Parts: sequence; C-alpha cells; structure tokens
Amino acid sequence: MRHLIQPVYSKFVCLLLLVTLFRLPAWADTIHISKNFPLQLAEYGQLEFLLDPSGKMQFKDALHSTSFEKLKKQIPNFGLTKDAIWLRFTIQNTSGENDLMFNVTYPILDLIDLYYPDADGRYQMIPGGELRPFKSRPVIHQNFIYNINIPNTTSQTFYLRIQSRETILVPIYIGTSREIYNKLYNDDLLLSLYIGIILVMVFYNTFIFFSVRDWSYFYYILYILFVGLTQMIIHGFGYRFFWHDNLFITEQSVNWAGALSGIAVLLFVQNFLHVKEKAPWAYRIFTLFIIVYSSTLVLSVLGYYSIAYAMIDFLAITGVSFILLFAISQAFRQSKPARIFVFAWTIFILAVITFVLKDIGIIPYNIFTSHILVIGSGMEVVLLSFALADKINTFKAEKEASQALALQISKENEQLVREQNIILEAKVQERTEELQNSNKDLNVALTNLKDTQTRLVEKEKMASLGQLTAGIAHEINNPINFVTSNIKPLKLDIADLQELLNRYAQLKGSENVQQELASIEQFKREIDIDYIHEEISSLIKGIEDGAARTAEIVKGLRTFSRLDESDVKSIDIHEGLDSTLVLLRNGIPSNVNIIKEYSELPKIECYAGKVNQVFMNILSNSLNAIKSKKEHGQESITIATRQEGEFVVITIRDTGIGMSAEVKEKIFDPFFTTKDVGEGTGLGLSIVFSIIEKHRGKIIVNSAPGEGAEFIIYLPLDLSSHL
Repeated sequence: MRHLIQPVYSKFVCLLLLVTLFRLPAWADTIHISKNFPLQLAEYGQLEFLLDPSGKMQFKDALHSTSFEKLKKQIPNFGLTKDAIWLRFTIQNTSGENDLMFNVTYPILDLIDLYYPDADGRYQMIPGGELRPFKSRPVIHQNFIYNINIPNTTSQTFYLRIQSRETILVPIYIGTSREIYNKLYNDDLLLSLYIGIILVMVFYNTFIFFSVRDWSYFYYILYILFVGLTQMIIHGFGYRFFWHDNLFITEQSVNWAGALSGIAVLLFVQNFLHVKEKAPWAYRIFTLFIIVYSSTLVLSVLGYYSIAYAMIDFLAITGVSFILLFAISQAFRQSKPARIFVFAWTIFILAVITFVLKDIGIIPYNIFTSHILVIGSGMEVVLLSFALADKINTFKAEKEASQALALQISKENEQLVREQNIILEAKVQERTEELQNSNKDLNVALTNLKDTQTRLVEKEKMASLGQLTAGIAHEINNPINFVTSNIKPLKLDIADLQELLNRYAQLKGSENVQQELASIEQFKREIDIDYIHEEISSLIKGIEDGAARTAEIVKGLRTFSRLDESDVKSIDIHEGLDSTLVLLRNGIPSNVNIIKEYSELPKIECYAGKVNQVFMNILSNSLNAIKSKKEHGQESITIATRQEGEFVVITIRDTGIGMSAEVKEKIFDPFFTTKDVGEGTGLGLSIVFSIIEKHRGKIIVNSAPGEGAEFIIYLPLDLSSHL
C-alpha cells in the first residue's frame, strides 16, 4: 500500500510548491479586461473596502465616503464579523465586447447587493444572497453572477455591500461571458466528480459493511456522507438543487453539516483506531468533543447562529489537531491502521493549510487552491477506503494465525499440564506446610499484639485516672484545709464563751453579786465578746463554704463520670462541659482564660460518661498545647456551643502551638503522639474519635503551626434515630 501511495503524495506536494512559488501578485488599481486577458481575478490593490460596524450605512454615504482602504490581500477575506462590508472596484474594458460578467465564487453569503451605474450614470442595485429569493437572481446558479454593461474602451466603478453570519470571503472573477461560463463549467465539473467519488465510496463501503458486518465501515459511511454533504453545502450545490426555497434549512445547513461531519469523523476514528480499548483517556476526550459538537446543533436551532459557527470552527481546529496527534502516537506504536490514517489525514491537512493560506493571501487564489479542499478530501476518502479494505486482509491473516497458534498452544498445554501436575502437587504440599507455620507465627503475633494493646489502653486509662485524681485531690484539699484551719480558732472562741457562761452560773451562790458582775464585765472586755461573736459567724460561714465547695466538686465528679448512667440518657451538654472544667481547674495556668460562649440547647441523647471523656481529652490536649509554647502571654480556651439542624455543635478552640498538616492527618491514629517517649500513649484522641463515631457524629480539626487548634464536634440530638 505504501509504495503505491508515496508517488501520489510526492506529486501533490510538488504541485503545491509550484502553485505557491510561481504566482506573483498584481498591484494595478483597475481591473483590466482585454482580448489577451479576458478573465481576471479582482485582487490586491484593485479592490477597496470600507467597514460599516453599524450595518446601517446607505449607498449614498458609501458613494461619497473617503474612508475606503486598499485591499492588501489577494482576495477579500474578513473572517467572521457582524460588520457590513462595502467593496469598490473599477473595471476597464478593452476586450472588444460591451457585455461582461462577474462571478462571486463564494456562494454562502447571506446578503450581497451590487450597485452599478446605468446608462445615465445613476447607480442601480441588484439584491442577492442566500437569504434572498433564488429565482430572482440574474443568472440561476449557486454563485452570485451578474451581467454588466461596460462600453468598449471605457471603465466603470462598481460597489458591493456584503453581510453574513458566516465567514465573509469574496473572490470575484470578472471577464467575458464565454470565460465566465467556462469557469462555471469547470468548477461544477470538478465538484461533480468529487460528489461522484463520494457516492461510489458510499455504495462500495455499504456493500462491504453488509458483507463483513464490521462497524468501522458503518461509521466510515457516515463520515464520507457528511463530509461530502459539507463540501456540497460550502460550494452551494445543496442550496441550488434542493432547499433554496426553504429559508430555515438555508440558514442552518452550514452549521448542521459542519457539526454532523465533525461528529461522524470522531465516531469513525474512535472505532477505526480502537480508541476505547487502547486509550480510555483519549476516548473520554473524543466523547467530550462529540457532546460539544451536539450542543452547537442546539445553539444553531435556537438562533445563536454566529456562536455555533464560531464554536464549530474552534472544534474543527482543536479536534483535527487532537485526532492527528493521537493517530501519530498510535503509529509510533506500530499500528498499521494508524499509519495509513496519518498519511491520509496529512494530505487532507495540507489541503486545509493550502486553503487557509490562499484565504489570507500568502499563496494565490486559482482553480487549484480554491478547490484544494475538494481535492484533498477526495484523496483522503479514497485512501481511507483502501485502509479499510486492507483491514479485511488483516483480519483474515490474524484469524488464520490465531487458529494455528491456538492449535499449537493446545498441544503444548497438554504436555505442560502433565508436567506441571507433578510439580504442582509438590509445591502445594510445600506451600501448605509454609502456610501452617506462618499461621502459627501470626497467631502468636496477634496474641502479643492484643496483650500490648490492652496494656496500652490500661496505661492510658491509668494516666487519665491519675490526672483526674490529682485534680480532685487538689480541689478537695483546698476547702478541707480551710475547714481545718477554722476549727482551732472556733474551739478557742467556744472555750471563752463557755468560761463566760460558767461565771454567770456561779452567780447563784455568790454573796457579792455586784463584785462578780464587775469581774464578768472585766472578763468580757478581755476576751472582746463582740469580736468573738463576729469571728464565730465568720468561721462557721467559712466551714459552710468549704463544705459547699466539697459538695460541688463531688457533684462535678459524679456528673463527669455518670457512673449510675451507663445507658443512653438525655443530658444537658453544658453540665458535662462545666464538670470537666471543675476537675481540670487545678491544671489550668493563671494566664489561661476560659471563655464560654454557650447557646441555648435542648438536651441530647448520649452516653454521658463517654462524652465527658471526649471533653476531658480535648481540653487536656489544649492545655498541653498552651503550656508547650515558648513564650507565655495571655492565652485562652474558647468553648462555644450551637445547634445545626439535628446536631449539637461543640467548638473547643485554643491559642496553643497548633499543628502542621502532616500531624493533623495522623492525630486520630492509634499510638500516634507528638510527646516525648514515656509521656503519652497516643490513644487519647483515638479514643475521642471512636466515642464520637459510636455516637454517629463527626469531628473536624482546623489548625496551623502557631495559630492554635480548633476541634468542632457534631453530636446528634436523638441518638436512637441514628443507630
């Protein structure tokens, strides 16, 4: 296949170079039609243009405008624009004939109006364009063809006004009627040959499809049908022969053909190069292109015509580039279909490049370059048909080879099975013994691991119990000491009062009552009876306060532990927080301020003791994080509560050292700790996580080094509904 295709490719490239190198631009200001040059292409400085962004400029304004500019391209190409374009050109006739014609060979312009001078020198207008009635054209053809009368040896100036939602391209051929009709015949003949090739390929591949039932042929039929339809529409054949009376199809045909041909190309390449099996990532990109192409059809029908046209242009550029790059990558992987595809598409892309270079004026506009897309597309269609035909031979050869290989493998497998059975039995026995030994070792390791885990959990419990006991001992010791210190002075005061009462009691048998009363009054002054009364009241109040403080601590301990409430109970979450703070009060440094931002909350169902353990572990960590700071200023721990839907949210935020992202990811892992060896087991936050998980809640941690840490706990109001 390659040795047949290579000479064709070489000749194509050489012809392209010849056309490019040996055509020089003309810079005359007037289009001169003579006997020697009866057909001319209006180009370069022979045309002047004026842009009308508003689209409302009248002919009289254009006629007297001084803003016309010389065309610096070979042919007018204004791309996709909403501006109305005015063209002005002068034709000098020395051909010996008075009646000339000019032919605008780009048939998909929405509006094109010709202004020409009549015999009296006044300008008349001939309306034209795809959106105007086809039967009213001076010459019934898909191109815009006009008869113009220029007396021999004279010249006349003409104006064209063009407006279109597609790309505005205005190649103008001017000449005698004979030459114009010859050109029309040649152009139509070339396109007819192309359509003939497309139809032959469609019928041929349809026959092959029903013979071999290979879906590559089906998608290829769609591909060549829509590509051929696109070329027919671009060259005006569809409008001329089928739907020139249907304005809706006329407006939509270019976009529809472009989108459908793009989708057909993608479907064909997907199947032909087995994209889904070989590159799933590329298959997803192909699917995305198909979806976006489909959206342009919707946009076009909804009236967003220009947007759809621009999207199709963009998708065509990016899609062709992606397909070619993917095919090249597959070709380097020794894929024969990919190599043929790359070769066929290279020819087509060279044709596209030539077509674009012609439009922007780098290479000349002529019959070859103006029909290069038709030529390139036809060659591509034929080459891909050869590739599909070769695929049948490939399938046949692969099938025969696979059958032979399968037979050989079957024989070898029989021999291998016999040999391997003996080896396998020995291996199975050996492996069974190894597994049994490994199982014993694993059981021993599992037992050791469980023992270690149990000891670590007990150690964590004992550490928490020790911390809790120390706090309780310190908290109770303060009021007990206060009571103890009040007892001795209270005894002394009571002894003085007893002495005073005894002296009053001795008055009954005394003969000198007045003297004894004076002595008693002297004793009152010595003991300061008023002060004793005040001191006794103060000491008794101190003892009462100490007893009340002790009762408060005991109540907090009872609330914290909830030893009598092991089942799910409805509790006030604030009581749990406050009781935890009471037990931790001894460990809270003087520079740490506890800030409570409690909201009104309903009671929640939970395992109260477990939830209090969560508060104890998190608050202990917060205090440790604050104590770990190198510089100690005024610090704080903020405890906030709120309700969010069916959850109660408790936020505990500290101003400690914070933690890095790496540490934050691991803090809930069992045995992970940032403390020194021997100072922590790494089970505190792991237990917190398991308790919250048991309550069907969640915990979120926000922290950064030097910015403290924030623990956000979500607990359901009704635990029974989440179990």
